Amino acid sequence: MSSSTLCFLTQQLRRHRRTIGSRWRRLTAGRQALLTLAHLRMGHTHAQLAAEFGIGTTTAYRYVTEAVELLATPLSPPA
Repeated sequence: MSSSTLCFLTQQLRRHRRTIGSRWRRLTAGRQALLTLAHLRMGHTHAQLAAEFGIGTTTAYRYVTEAVELLATPLSPPA
């Protein structure tokens, strides 16, 4: 996993959180990005991720799903 990938996903998550008006999350955007990339790269289960990051299994699932959906969304051209 490259640091540029981690930075890219972190930026996408921050932008998404601002867009939806998210006020508080258990993990920062950077930690959510790391959690997601660990799942995609290493194949860690949601239970393993939850234990490692100190969150619930359902929260780990939601965080991974949210980030993967962002990665699957085409980038819009700069304005």
